[in-house]
Amino acid sequence: MKITAEPRSDQWNADDFIGGPRTFTISGVKVGKAEQKYDIALVEGEGRVWRPPLTMLRLLIAAWGDVAANWTGKRVTLYRDESVRFGPDAVGGIRVSHMSDLPTGNAPFTVKLTTKRGKRASHTVEPLSAGAPLITAEVVTEFEQRIAIAASVDDLANIAADLKTWDLGDQRSTLLTAWSNRRNEMEGAAS
Repeated sequence: MKITAEPRSDQWNADDFIGGPRTFTISGVKVGKAEQKYDIALVEGEGRVWRPPLTMLRLLIAAWGDVAANWTGKRVTLYRDESVRFGPDAVGGIRVSHMSDLPTGNAPFTVKLTTKRGKRASHTVEPLSAGAPLITAEVVTEFEQRIAIAASVDDLANIAADLKTWDLGDQRSTLLTAWSNRRNEMEGAAS
């Protein structure tokens, strides 16, 4: 059982990504109902929308253009960035680490954006393969079993290579933690 601690909310919040990044498919964009300008509906969003702040909205426009209908079916990986500030306080916020359909193809995409009055910074996102299949619960179980019975570091290296062929979505932290723990066990037993 996966333990969650989500508030009752109609939107994704930075605290929802404490456990690690998640990958979503955009199902639509509509005018926002709250303080943010737009609500982005997500296929895997559990009925909640993402309300990107202005900087992330500008990043999406720079990569995908300003026609909302063209965003449907595109994918983003969202994560919690602890350095996001509100006034003088670092409160954390949601940022984009990966995007599908980048104008640079399979290369990272970088754009300079205004971060606060008079300040600009480069934002780089990595390509997210549109072709990688989203991992299913059954495949997660198979990987967890393979990790648990791995007999050598070479076995773990092969598992890591296989993991890279999947879009791990919200299972990324679970699988990478299991892999890392198993490797640490092996290294501890070898010393």
